[in-house]
Amino acid sequence: MTPLPQGRAELHSDLAFFPPLPRGGALRQAARLEINVLEKLNEKDPENKNLCVQMFDWFDYHGHMCISFELLGLSTFDFLKDNNYLPYPIHQVRHMAYQVCQAVKFLHDNKLTHTDLKPENILFVNSDYELTYNLEKKRDERSVKSTAIRVVDFGSATFDHEHHSTIVSTRHYRAPEVLLELGWTQPCDVWSIGCIVFEYYVGFTLFQTHDNREHLAMMERILGPIPSRMIRKTRKQKYFYHGRLDWDENTSAGRYVRENCKPLRRYLTSEAEDHHHLFDLIESMLEYEPSKRITLAEALKHPFFDMLKTEPSTKVWDSSRDISR
Repeated sequence: MTPLPQGRAELHSDLAFFPPLPRGGALRQAARLEINVLEKLNEKDPENKNLCVQMFDWFDYHGHMCISFELLGLSTFDFLKDNNYLPYPIHQVRHMAYQVCQAVKFLHDNKLTHTDLKPENILFVNSDYELTYNLEKKRDERSVKSTAIRVVDFGSATFDHEHHSTIVSTRHYRAPEVLLELGWTQPCDVWSIGCIVFEYYVGFTLFQTHDNREHLAMMERILGPIPSRMIRKTRKQKYFYHGRLDWDENTSAGRYVRENCKPLRRYLTSEAEDHHHLFDLIESMLEYEPSKRITLAEALKHPFFDMLKTEPSTKVWDSSRDISR
């Protein structure tokens, strides 16, 4: 089928044809790298059980690389935005978080790091919703009918043995070891998931900044001091003075961080046990030291997910075969 002009997409039952990627050597190479990852994922998971987007086919159209995928719904970010940033209910957060952990564990088990996890790259399989009217706020509110999701966008995915770019991840979901240029592996994905799950719960981004020093100050305000070992090892000594973050709380930036950030547990919206379980999980994902950060195998066994264990849809899929290239 002939791809459509740039900027349009056509839907065919369960198949989506996306516009061709622009010409260009670097872009073409990037597309081939993503296709290679997607082919490896298809080999590993031909029945599409591991919750990563399924590539149906790819082809070259007059020098443009084209990829066809399964048809999915809105991203979890777009649904949140269209719903006036109303947080997802905790039972939906639980199921979505579990699936993201499953999908990314599948990648990690196969020596692959996604490196760009964010709500925009987690799509609902079907984003149909029920509408209710909130009398107090005088607005319609949406509740997604099914929280089944897929992880997408493998354009930056990196196998363990491949070159690791110094800076990875979208700013708000970037782990401290990446900011401090200490090197990164799979745990950087776990940090991103912690930020994502928090965002689902409260409806806004945990680290809303575009500056490295301010980002580190936010981390300290929310999570406590950066470990001295990481400070000693980083080449980014310009952010520190005498072993501590060089940050003036009396500047406008300092006041912004103080007024807009608070210790993590203060974001709890309920004292119910499952809310505390959720924040215990988020804290373990936002551990500064990558070596101490929870693994996704451990995360899937966390008490926050206990309510899901009897549901067939949440089984942990087999990941015994290796797909690293």
